[in-house]
Amino acid sequence: MIAVIDYGMGNLRSVEKAFQYLGFDVCVTDQKQTLRDADHIVLPGVGAIADALSNLEQRGLTTEIVKQAESGKPFLGICLGMQLLFGKSYENGEYEALGLIEGDVKPFCLENMRVPHMGWNSLIVKNNPLFRNDGEQKYVYFVHSYHADGVPEKNVIARTGYGYDFVSAVQKDNLFGLQFHPEKSGETGLTMLKNFGGLKL
Repeated sequence: MIAVIDYGMGNLRSVEKAFQYLGFDVCVTDQKQTLRDADHIVLPGVGAIADALSNLEQRGLTTEIVKQAESGKPFLGICLGMQLLFGKSYENGEYEALGLIEGDVKPFCLENMRVPHMGWNSLIVKNNPLFRNDGEQKYVYFVHSYHADGVPEKNVIARTGYGYDFVSAVQKDNLFGLQFHPEKSGETGLTMLKNFGGLKL
C-alpha cells in the first residue's frame, strides 16, 4: 500500500488518482499507524515551506515522517515535499527542514527569466530506478520559485536548465525527491510513479 501524507497542503487527490490509475493500492492519510503499515510513502506539497512545517508539527507528523524515511521503505517527496527533505530553506526567512538529505533550498537568482519557473521543461537524468523503461528525453511539469542547492553530487539524479542548471531530482538510499510534478507530467510522469510504486528496497 502507498500512503500519501495529508498535512493540508498539496494536490493530494491528483497524486492519489495517478497511483490508482496505475493500479496501486493507495490512500491519503494523516494517521501515523497507516504510515507505519504502508510499503511506500509519498510526501507531496504545494505552497510555502513555513506553512508546511507548521502543519506537519500541528498534526504531530514531523517525527513520524523522519522515522518512516529512515525505516528503509521507498519514500518520495514531490515539489515542496522534496524541499522538505533538505536541511534548511531560505524561503521568506530561514527554516529548519527535515534534514534527511544534505542541501538547502534557495530562491532562483535570475535577471532575465520569469519566476516562478512554471511549465514544461526537460530533465538531464542519471541512470536511476525511477527513470528506467523510458529512454527518450524527459519533459516534465514544474511550478516553483525555489530549488535545492549544495546537494552532494552522489545524491543528484537529474538536473534542469532554467537560466542555469539546478537540481531537479535527488536520491539518497530509499529517499527520492522530484522538484517537478510527475502526476501532471503525462506518460513520462506516470512512468516514474509506476517505477516508484514497484520499488523493492
